[in-house]
Amino acid sequence: MRRFAWLVSMFCAALFSPPTQAGTVGPSDCASYTLAFYEHGVLYFKDSTGHYAGIDQDIVNELSKRSGCVFKRVLESRVRIWDQLSRQQLDISVSGIPNPERERYAEFMLYMQSRNYVMMRKDLSKQLSSPAAFMADMQRQVVVVKSFKHGATLDAWLEQLRAQQRVVEAPDFETALRVFKAGRVDAMLALPTTWSLLVRREAAQQQFDLLDWAPQDHILAGLIVSRQRVSEADRQRLRQALMSMRKDGTLDTIFKRHLGHELAQAMRLDPGVDAAP
Repeated sequence: MRRFAWLVSMFCAALFSPPTQAGTVGPSDCASYTLAFYEHGVLYFKDSTGHYAGIDQDIVNELSKRSGCVFKRVLESRVRIWDQLSRQQLDISVSGIPNPERERYAEFMLYMQSRNYVMMRKDLSKQLSSPAAFMADMQRQVVVVKSFKHGATLDAWLEQLRAQQRVVEAPDFETALRVFKAGRVDAMLALPTTWSLLVRREAAQQQFDLLDWAPQDHILAGLIVSRQRVSEADRQRLRQALMSMRKDGTLDTIFKRHLGHELAQAMRLDPGVDAAP
């Protein structure tokens, strides 16, 4: 009788409880979100089998397992990603660099730091060995990926070059690389994540030098999560999942897999850096 009474009470509770609104999730469920990747070095690239791989893919796979969030994955250009995020037409993207404007519409959950280097042909690198030397030669041009941020020092240098119409802007990294390798420009900005892919793919160290013109710059980057389109509860799930990956060494393992030990150490966030800036 007791069990019968318990079953009746449970049935009545379910019968008379208010219905759940369509599209909502339970207390332990994460929703499904559209997440955009972009091709850029070993962050996201096609491997020798023609399948996509990379740091960002590995991080997203692990985030999905730990948070319970389901990601509909799409490939976009970086320009379209920022445009869609700013107009609240995209949920999440990866490896984004925060600034005050972007933080108005997105929360950044940091997972790595880096800085840009200047890539130049070996025959030019000794002649144009500093930002000032490059600036002084009015014929020299540099290519960058449109909408990318490069750190305070190099962004200030680029603004001076833009004023002289000496910056070529490409929609993505592969296009920028083709412009650079064709000799249409004299320099290109590259992160260790892009340099590593070039070394692996075409022995770039034999053709180009990597010049460290901004050793004081540290670029922080991470998951970009729409404040309007992703609920606070799900943002909290993603924060906790990412923090657990940082604490248990999973992020370090992913970096080492794609960059090797030395560069992986340089990518690790300093202990004092919060996941959310």
